[in-house]
Amino acid sequence: MINIKEQQNLFMQIGKKLSREITVYAIGGTAMMFLGAKESTLDIDLEFLKKEDKNLFKESAKSLGYKEMDAQIVYGARDNCPEMIHLGDSRIDLFLFNVLDFKFSETIQKRAEQTHQFYNNLIIKVADTNDILLMKSVTNRAKDKYDIIKLINSSEINWDIIIKEAENQVNLGHETAILTLGTRLEDLKNNSKIKIPQEVLDKLWNLLKNQISKKVKKKN
Repeated sequence: MINIKEQQNLFMQIGKKLSREITVYAIGGTAMMFLGAKESTLDIDLEFLKKEDKNLFKESAKSLGYKEMDAQIVYGARDNCPEMIHLGDSRIDLFLFNVLDFKFSETIQKRAEQTHQFYNNLIIKVADTNDILLMKSVTNRAKDKYDIIKLINSSEINWDIIIKEAENQVNLGHETAILTLGTRLEDLKNNSKIKIPQEVLDKLWNLLKNQISKKVKKKN
């Protein structure tokens, strides 16, 4: 586990090591800590839009003692797994372009309004609460389920943003985005008694029906 203070110190150390300015997006539990929704996390999750920025960040972290590890240990044999580095119990997941099947779209980038600077060269933008929930819906990890519950219970969720982005994800090629999100929310409502408006689920299932209908028409 890594707490807020340890996370801040780590970013300061890496910021010192960087030879030029890079912009990184904090996602997952890392973003939740920046937003005050969580006090600690099992791993630091970061999204990069440029491969050279990811490589520079990784080399800077490795100069502090971080070592590479096999992502399949955590994520299995999935596409778009992050590169992973660790130092003792501290682990950093470095995503590039996508978060597993989830596309890090321009709309998600624009919603990341909170920004932090560590020394001169490390700029971290924090993912919006709604997008954190969406990205956590694509995994099957138990901890992500509990984080989604925490976000729904402690934050003002904009369901319109979530529905529109799920639809946007399908248009970007993530065909299971609506199905995965709807299934996750349905499960939380039925089995964890989380207050999710029925109209949200209805809209998602209607979008899924339309998606399937369009696919069938294309085949015919």
